[in-house]
Amino acid sequence: MKNMFTIQATEDFSKARGRAFLSRIQHFIHTDKDKLLSFNDVKEILKPKNQTYKGMQTVPLNLIVGSEGRYRDFNKYFLPKSDHLKSRWIRVDEAHIRSIILPPIQLYEIGGVYFVRDGNHRVSVAKSQGIEMIDAEVISLSSEITINPSMTTDDLRELIIEVEKKAFYEKTDFGKYTNCYDLDFSMPGRYDVIYNHILVHKYYLNQGISKEILFSDALISWYNHVYEPIIKIIKDERLYLNFPGRTPGDLYVWIVKHWDFLKRKYGIHYSIPDAARDFSQKYGKSRVKFLQIMTALFHKLIYRSPS
Repeated sequence: MKNMFTIQATEDFSKARGRAFLSRIQHFIHTDKDKLLSFNDVKEILKPKNQTYKGMQTVPLNLIVGSEGRYRDFNKYFLPKSDHLKSRWIRVDEAHIRSIILPPIQLYEIGGVYFVRDGNHRVSVAKSQGIEMIDAEVISLSSEITINPSMTTDDLRELIIEVEKKAFYEKTDFGKYTNCYDLDFSMPGRYDVIYNHILVHKYYLNQGISKEILFSDALISWYNHVYEPIIKIIKDERLYLNFPGRTPGDLYVWIVKHWDFLKRKYGIHYSIPDAARDFSQKYGKSRVKFLQIMTALFHKLIYRSPS
């Protein structure tokens, strides 16, 4: 027979599961707002350069926003999303009800918020019980970006892109020299790629010239003779329609990389318009959709039941 502590913990789990279900319904349109952040996804976006062991700390539970390995098991509020968590969750909650002190949890800190290394069930139970602080062993990772606890992964990615764009424009005076303020990307790290493209262009312009040309002159030349012609192809041939959610800047970066591959394969005279069309045909939405339809038809013909 279950004791009163187990019965209470079982009821607590049922309530937590019910709240998780209601939260899922409330966020059925914007599902990302109900998802717990993945530490590895955030680390990939922020790319911290170093980490420091901070030791034991008392951490506000409302600043614990994600998990290293169990982000699929709990929602944004650390409510359990599945019944397979029940037995362990109940054991942890029963220990709480009995006032049994459990070991400190282990956390990563980055951008002012925390991610669980070990102790996801303890965090879930503590939040469900309305506890505000928890003891934790903390490792801190460097970040120049402050993360708002309500952010989704997409929110964070957009923030990083915004920061990178501002830094790039300030560093290069890109808008001043090109009058272009809509060099945008859908993923972080692209502005560094553009900067390197300009440097490579500058290197080739300097060949056979004794005097080092200015970076600004290289930037203007790259923009007028490399970037703009490729963007014109993308727009004139409406290649962007095959890549929904991507920017012309995204396509520029991909097409240049693809062009370099094709030149190595077929020779240096392979043209950029042909490279752009080849890229769109091979990797665009219409091509992918066509392959999916043909694959489905093939399997239907092969595996259909005989009449």
